[in-house]
Amino acid sequence: MAGRDPHEGGRTATPLELLFDLTFVIAFGAAANELSHFLVADHVWDGIVGFAFATFAVSWAWINFSWFASAYDTDDWVYRLTTMVQMIGVIILALGLPDMFESLLHDEHMDNRVMVLGYVVMRVPMILQWLRASRQDPERAPVCRVFIVTLVVSQSAWIVLALVETSIPVFFALAIPFVLVELAGPYVAEHLDDGTPWHAHHIAERYGLMVIIALGEGLIGGAATLSALISTEGWTAEVVLLGLAGVGVAFGMWWTYFVIPSGDILHVHRRRGFGWGYGHIPFFGALVAVGAGLHAAAYLLEDHSELTDTETVLAVAIPLGLYVALLYLLYAHLSHTVDPFHVLLVALSAAVLVLGVVLVALGVTLSWSLLVVAFTPWVTVIGYETVGHRHNEDVLASL
Repeated sequence: MAGRDPHEGGRTATPLELLFDLTFVIAFGAAANELSHFLVADHVWDGIVGFAFATFAVSWAWINFSWFASAYDTDDWVYRLTTMVQMIGVIILALGLPDMFESLLHDEHMDNRVMVLGYVVMRVPMILQWLRASRQDPERAPVCRVFIVTLVVSQSAWIVLALVETSIPVFFALAIPFVLVELAGPYVAEHLDDGTPWHAHHIAERYGLMVIIALGEGLIGGAATLSALISTEGWTAEVVLLGLAGVGVAFGMWWTYFVIPSGDILHVHRRRGFGWGYGHIPFFGALVAVGAGLHAAAYLLEDHSELTDTETVLAVAIPLGLYVALLYLLYAHLSHTVDPFHVLLVALSAAVLVLGVVLVALGVTLSWSLLVVAFTPWVTVIGYETVGHRHNEDVLASL
């Protein structure tokens, strides 16, 4: 385990990494399912708080493994078995999400014990892997030790916090320093000497695959909900339009994300990986939340929602607007450029979102309003294919 070559040609995601990612379909699906249920029950703020906490936990678990694997994937039997144990931890984490969400409703204490158990199951093999790397890659042993220390400290703190009953506000106040330790560990480690030998194109591909998983969760959940709706009401116009909106918005978000040459830029500017990598945590959350909003819309059509039509459209429009904003912020950070044309595209995207909300407020049907909202990422698609690709070409040429 001496570290992979960061300039290795043809480096791609392995079958084991793809299998590992499947467990996060379950985790993101559980988070989206809980959020949609909280929305339709009109527990909006509790749902948002729980979803933010859940998506941070899920995304951070994935990030920990993926950056390590990019640097030290040996694919031997030890590595494979420790990865399997981590997969079990992800599933345990997902199984603990309903208890955590439910505890928010009673305003007693945060019940994240099962979630923390999942993290323990994930963290123990991760620490063993870093110990293994520190012994077999002595030149980077100080880097590995930073990861080990921060993992042990933060995980011990999470265990204590899970066992001590506190009010919800106190829990989050105490959790802030632990989150900072979690985030600071990789930053400090990667700034020692040359850090770990992660592969730029490989890590860009890994993030892209997670984006697809986040989008797929929305498609799968939406299809399941539409199936239930069809079984009771048949193929109505509302069902068809809602299905078209779900597929259209997912495809548009996929298209816009993959026009960014992340791997090429990271290969030249490795230090920009932190803002880009950490910025994906809310980015993943926004992607999954769009799917949860579409679930809430299907529930409304089934008359199983406490939300109004306008509130339901907002449940899709707000995370979609966050997605667009984060997409352009990530690109600006990664490329260190600000294109005036991008400002125009963001403004037009915001106008489309506002139009969708205004239409439903004026009495236009929910499905037609959502179809308008679903056009938002296509503003960027059209802008890129007609004019914006030139800016991309300039960015690539500057490398």
